[in-house]
Order: sequence, then C-alpha cells, then structure tokens
Amino acid sequence: MPIIAMNLSNSIKTIKGIGEKSQTLFNKVGVRTAYDLLHYYPRVYERFEEPTAISKLQEGKISSINGVIVGPLKNISKRNLTVTTAVVKDETGEVKVVWYRMPFLKSTLSPYLTVIFRGRVVLKGSTMYMEHPEIYNPPSRYEEKKYTLQPVYPLTKGLTSNMISKYVREIFNTTPRFMEYLDADTLRKYQLYSYHDSIKAIHFPKDESDYINGRKRLVFDEFLLFALSVRSIKENKEIQKNSFNIENKDVISPILNNLPYQLTKAQNRVWEEIKEDFLSSQLMNRLIQGDVGSGKTIVAVLGLVFVALNGYQSAFMAPTEILARQHYENIKNMLEEFGISLNIDILTGSISLKEKREVYERIESGDTQIIIGTNALIQEKVEYNKLALVITDEQHRFGVKQREAFVTKGEAPHVLVMSATPIPRTLAVILYGDLDISIIDEMPKNRLPIKNCVVDTNYRNTAYKFINGELKKGRQCYIICPMALESESLEAENVIDYSEKIKRLFDKSTNISYLHGKMKQTEKDEIMEGFGENKIQILVSTTVVEVGIDVSNASVILIENAERFGLAQLHQLRGRVGRGIHQSYCIFMTPSKSKETIQRLEILNGSNDGFYIASEDMRLRGPGDVFGIRQSGIMGFSLGDIYQDGNILKDASNLANSILEQDPKLEMEKNYQLRRVFYQYQSRKMENLIL
Repeated sequence: MPIIAMNLSNSIKTIKGIGEKSQTLFNKVGVRTAYDLLHYYPRVYERFEEPTAISKLQEGKISSINGVIVGPLKNISKRNLTVTTAVVKDETGEVKVVWYRMPFLKSTLSPYLTVIFRGRVVLKGSTMYMEHPEIYNPPSRYEEKKYTLQPVYPLTKGLTSNMISKYVREIFNTTPRFMEYLDADTLRKYQLYSYHDSIKAIHFPKDESDYINGRKRLVFDEFLLFALSVRSIKENKEIQKNSFNIENKDVISPILNNLPYQLTKAQNRVWEEIKEDFLSSQLMNRLIQGDVGSGKTIVAVLGLVFVALNGYQSAFMAPTEILARQHYENIKNMLEEFGISLNIDILTGSISLKEKREVYERIESGDTQIIIGTNALIQEKVEYNKLALVITDEQHRFGVKQREAFVTKGEAPHVLVMSATPIPRTLAVILYGDLDISIIDEMPKNRLPIKNCVVDTNYRNTAYKFINGELKKGRQCYIICPMALESESLEAENVIDYSEKIKRLFDKSTNISYLHGKMKQTEKDEIMEGFGENKIQILVSTTVVEVGIDVSNASVILIENAERFGLAQLHQLRGRVGRGIHQSYCIFMTPSKSKETIQRLEILNGSNDGFYIASEDMRLRGPGDVFGIRQSGIMGFSLGDIYQDGNILKDASNLANSILEQDPKLEMEKNYQLRRVFYQYQSRKMENLIL
C-alpha cells in the first residue's frame, strides 16, 4: 500500500503514549506497526442524532434521551451483582435506566440533575428500560458529538475505540501528507480522494459524504492492486501442458445409470466441459459456479472417479474438517453402492499420528486412488503417487500458495474449483483471473423450493410457534444472529444471549445450542456433528454455518436482523435448509421499518435464484449501506464488497488493464510510486490471491 514520508514500518511503540501494556493489546488484534494502525479500519460508525423523546423510544434501539433524574439513585445487590437504577423524566414521559457493577454512580449523579443518557432500550415484561447508558454530564458534552460519525473499531478486552482514535490522530499530528501514487488525471477521472484525505476520512469523517468518498478511494486501491496482481500473474504464466494420459473411457455409467435422479442439462453441460479439459493438450484450470443445491458435488465426484479409473490419483479439499468427513462418507458409500472398486481415504488434522502415517503410506504407494481432506492434503509429509486432479470446495478459500504446494508434489495437476457464492459473470471474470468458468444455472427437479417470508419482530412469537410445530414433526431449525457477543454500539441479536432466552420458551426436551467463529475448532465440530445427528434440535449461530455440513433434516431457518446482511449472503444462509425431502422455510426477520430495507428483502421473498439475487444486490446497494455490519468478506478484501462496490471493481480493473498495456513492468516515471506500492502489496497478499 502507499508509501509515506514517515517510516510506518516501525513498531507502534514508537507512537507517543503507547507503552508495553498498550502494545500487547494492539498486538492481540494484529496491529504491530504504525502502518497496521492506520489500516485498522472501523467496523461501524455511531451516529449522534438529536435526543429522542422518551415516549417515542423503541425496543432494541440505541437512543439518546435528554431528561431530569427523578429522585435519588438506588443500588440493589443480586447474586454478587450490584444493579444501580434511576428514573429519568422529560416532557413526554419517564423511563427507568439501569447500570451493572457501577455502585459509585449513586453518589456522583444528583437528583433533579438534567443529563443526556445514551444506551440500548430493552423491554422486560411490560416495562421499558435503558440499559447501561453512557452519561453526558453536562449535556454540552453530547452537543460536541451531535451530528457526527464516531468510529467503532474491532476490540479486545482493555482496548477501546477512544484509544485507537487517539493514537491514529497522533500519527496524523506528527506526519506530513501521505505520499500519493495515483496521478492527478486518474484521481479526476474516477473522482477519487487523495490517499491522505481518504485515510483521514475513514478514521475521522467530517460527515457521511466525507466518509463515503474516503472509503471509495481505499476500496478502489484494494481492487486496483488486486487486479494488477491478477493480470501480472496471468501474463507471466506459461500455458501448462497436460502430461496425463486420460482416455475417454465409459467408466462412470454405473454412477449415472444408478443415481436416484437424472442430471440436469446444466450439470451434463459442465461435466462435458470438464471431460474436454481432461482430454485436451492443456491442463484444466476451471471454476464451477453453482447456486446452493444446484448439484456441484455430484459433478465433482464424476471427475474424481473418472480420473481414478484412468489410473491416476485425485484429491478433494474441503474448507472444513466436518465437511470433509461428510464428503468422505457420502462418496465412499456411493462407490460401494454402485460396485465401483476404488480405494478412498480421508486426511485431516485431527486424525491420530498412527492413522496419518498409514494414510501417507497408502497415498505414496498408490493404493489410495481418491483422497478427501482439508489443508492436511498439502502438508510436507504427503507424497502422492500420480496425482492428476485437485478439486477444492469454496474457491475464495484456495490461494496461490496452496495451489503451488500441490504442484511441488509431482506433475502439475488439473485444478477444478467450486463455489456456491453467486457472483455475476462480469465480476467473476475479473476476480477469478485466468480460470475458465462453468456455471450450473439450473436446479434439480426433485428440489422443493424453499418458502420464504419477510416479517418484523412482532411476528417473533408466531415464528417460535411455527418452529415448534416443525420440531414436533421431527425436524430441526437454524436461527442466525449477526453477532457472537453483545455489542454496546450495535442494535443486533447475539447468539449467546439469544440461545439462553429461547431455552425458556421451548420445551425442556428441545436441545438448543449455539455456534460462533470465536469458538475452538473442536467445539465447533462437536456442535455441528451433534446437529447433524439430531442431538441438537435448534442451532443458534452466526454466519459460521454458511459453509457447513448438509443437514437434510433441517427445515426452518430464522434469520434475525436480516437487514444487516447482504442479499447474496442471506441467500447463502437460506441454502442451509431445503437439502432434504421435506418442505423447508426461511423467515427473514427485521426490526427495520424503512421502505428500502423491505424492498431489498422482498427480492429474497420472491426468488430463490442466487444469481438474480446477486445482481439485484449490486443494483440496490448504495453508499448509505456501508454504515452497518460488513456485508461480505469474499476474497479477503479489508473494505471492498464485491456486490456493493461492483462498479468500483470494474473501474479499478479497467485502470489496471490500461496501465499494464502502456507499461507492463511499471517502469515509466509516472508509475514509479505505484510500482513500489504494488510490490509491497504482493509481498503481503500473495498467499491469499485466488488464481
């Protein structure tokens, strides 16, 4: 990224005010240098609006009120917890405010004092509370923040957003303007902020417009450097010769003839494209894009079997261990059922050392023809016999370094990658570089379409009754929340509190568990296995289940705070159900009353077509959407969202093409700074590039 006059590669400890304790906290969140701190972006912004009249407070919202404290504060002790309460009144009504473990407030907040409070509004029984509010005394302290956007950063215990802002400001106070690396004509053509102004705007936006423009420039930078990397590798890559003698034998008829269904036209078309690659003079380098439930996996299995029955080894790499195990069991059972004599093994990080050694020996000797696994497939100790095909599930998780690791184990293999992420073709061509793209754009006839509904939070009890009815039929349910833990700054459900809340609402025989990304992998696997075996009936989870095992018995998914997800991601989540013979349902729940939110969600209500939804997602997303939770993290971009920022991606790609056509090695004087930035980017990002 951009070079500036100050040496930002120095430790953050060189920033005034940061000692060893603060340095340790910053290191926990991956911030080790001044550069890291500048690029540690806020995850959301708080808007400080006019205080709300108490009579108009809404449950679940973070609000500010300007009122008078009625009478003295009270301290109540409950099971080693001190709860401090007060009543605040304005001209329209009164509300109870509550703090936890802050007994000193009783002596610091005087009765009849006019104060501004800011906190989350909750409903307990029929009583409305404001929980753990911030106190602005005198009210003029709030006035200083009014109408501003205050950054909220990803934090760890002991680290605050105020600390981060303070030290970022210190960098700005002691540093001249950051060096620009795009020429003035480019900035004008694409209406971009300078690099210096964009970094300032992302941390300290003057207003919404300032933030939007700053973010646009930084997103443009991300996409430009990515596009330059894709192009440079594509230009330098030699055409790889196919050294495998794979013949067009009729070896997969036992599978095709005995499947309980017929392949769709789209599946047959993609399978023919794959076969042509096997038989051509060049190695296959192909992406299969297919909607959730479109049948990508069976096409992949045909490839594994076709190569193995031609006398070579094939490997299938899944994104998670639990999914690898499911693929292993399903493929193994299929081979046995159809009488196909092939040896299959599984290789993951959790199997014992003794088992690993035995699997290594079978792979090296060639006794094993099909290997299913995770990243363990590319460990140094794995030596393949005649590896001719590598299939990876979820393309954006498979980088250059991983692909190179397979190449070092023998002849460069055919590569087939699969993704259920619905990306419009115009963007896929940019993102996936030199991969040939096959699209399965047809759903199997035996799939029952998922029934959808978009509802507000008043429907929640009705939704629970419906879920309970499905549980009584023996079905299971997912409930998706945006967050793992409660956040003081975001009005959204979190899995831990939510799961505890609904345990009181469902029958005691209903096993309810939760899942989130911060849990240990062994815990996550144990819970997903329990859900897969119907030992858990309701799974409350974050989006970590987006790539999970297939649970054909799950018939309902309830997505809370649906407005906080992109449409494409909601569609991916919806794909967790509808995988069996039972009618399945998706409930999109939102507290939002805005017409824009309802309009967006109604697209999901009316369509189960992921590619249509993705294109509508791009069309409807505007710059005003960026103040919520990050919509998609596809391809590992820090700020860029390929749906929301699709037009920026196209512009950046066009610029990359134009630059390299004129100056393939970035040797011209006007590209001198860009070349330095580009080389630095490559050294940091290379292993995550998807090519």
